Amino acid sequence: MIRSKIKLIGCLLAVAVYAHAGNMAGDATSNMAGDTIQYNLAACREMALSQGSANRSQQELQKAAELNRKAALAAMFPKVTANGAYMWNSENIHLLANEHAFDFGTAGVNSDGTNYFNWSGETLLSRMATGLEGTRLQQPILDIQDAAGQQIANAYQQVYDRLTVDMTHVVVAHAGVTQPIYTGGVLTQNYKIAKSTEHIAALQSETKHDEVIAKVDEAYWRVVNVEQKHRLANEYYRLLCQLESDVTELVNEGMATQSDLLKVRTKRGEAEVKKLQAENGLTLSRMALAQLCGLPLSEVFTVDADGLEQTTLTTERIDAESIVANRKELQMAWEAENIARSTAKLASAGLQPTIVASAGYVYTNPSMENGVRSDWKGHGFFSAGVVVNVPIAHADDILRYKAAKHAANAVALKTEETRELLTLQTTQANQRLMESQQKIAVAQLTCRNAAEVLRMAEESFASGMISSSELMQAQTAWMSAATDMVDAQTEAKMNEAKLLQYIGQN
Repeated sequence: MIRSKIKLIGCLLAVAVYAHAGNMAGDATSNMAGDTIQYNLAACREMALSQGSANRSQQELQKAAELNRKAALAAMFPKVTANGAYMWNSENIHLLANEHAFDFGTAGVNSDGTNYFNWSGETLLSRMATGLEGTRLQQPILDIQDAAGQQIANAYQQVYDRLTVDMTHVVVAHAGVTQPIYTGGVLTQNYKIAKSTEHIAALQSETKHDEVIAKVDEAYWRVVNVEQKHRLANEYYRLLCQLESDVTELVNEGMATQSDLLKVRTKRGEAEVKKLQAENGLTLSRMALAQLCGLPLSEVFTVDADGLEQTTLTTERIDAESIVANRKELQMAWEAENIARSTAKLASAGLQPTIVASAGYVYTNPSMENGVRSDWKGHGFFSAGVVVNVPIAHADDILRYKAAKHAANAVALKTEETRELLTLQTTQANQRLMESQQKIAVAQLTCRNAAEVLRMAEESFASGMISSSELMQAQTAWMSAATDMVDAQTEAKMNEAKLLQYIGQN
């Protein structure tokens, strides 16, 4: 029994410092069991960053922001457009009516293409023919009247045909160039907004990257914490099982009572429950880390606890102001402020004149360059001009500009508030890390003292100077001190990860 106690003390002292032999040769290696995969922190980060649609979505947003910036820049250059239109019509356009009344008669064109002319009764020829009715001179006058009327009808038909536009096939084609000369700053401000939006998208991508790393770090060190507690629970349970065996021997030898044995068994039962709880907690913490890393939730793996005692602790306060200036959250706030200011300038563009120049070439059929013709032989024409728009009384634009200025001021105040919050956040993270240093120092001292007390209790129990209850008290005290040590170390690693995230070194 004494030999087993001495062996146990060596094991407890080894567990108290939680040192793991061997370093990782790669990102993932097999542990001593031979089958279970072991991952280190770098491997978990890499797997998490390569998983999920969030990263791909952010990449698409970055591409969209980049293209929007290029589009805003391209809007400053000339635009070349070409347009064409074709129309078929069942009727033509007649500029003259098919019948027209003159003072001396009425001329017309029938739908079948024939023409006619009817003399008015008030004309000289009509009065002469009436006056010479019944004489030999009436017929010659009537013949002259008919011949003249036919000539007038023919002439009218020719003019009617000339003023008829063939609208069966109508074609219009246009090619032109438009160049904005001055738009009140609209194009410039749109480009600035697009550029700030692109920068925000890039910062959001980096922030998402940092958030993923922070979540993985937290989940990773939680697994380390639970793994260490699981080992402690197993060791504590084994310790009580050994003590139960020893007390049973003492009871059989008459050196201990049955009550002592029941106390040990009760304590061993409690340790068994804690061991089961530790196993369940380990399973859940592994599942949480596996979900972040894109691993199957049922996969059983271990994590590398090397570096648990290598937390970068400091007793010096950091310069939070200079660190905050490089925080991505503050940079995004600055870009949002720039966007708000550009939006205000966009609102003021409605109060400024705009100048746009354009030039183009137009071709039509029917053409009108030499009368109205539909023979497809016409020539197009060039045109060029400048359009100037000068706003005079635009009360709505004035009010929008004032509202946009107030909105920009609100964003600027929000930026300053963000700076203060980030400064406070960084300072608190540094203070928590400093507190972790004190907790580790206290936990190390407590753990050493508990290990020494346990060693002395083991020797005293072996020599019969103390009871099993006193030994169990020493074992429980050591278990509590070792658990506090694990909590202090993992808390320090989490606080360190947070601070490194805030200062941009994770």
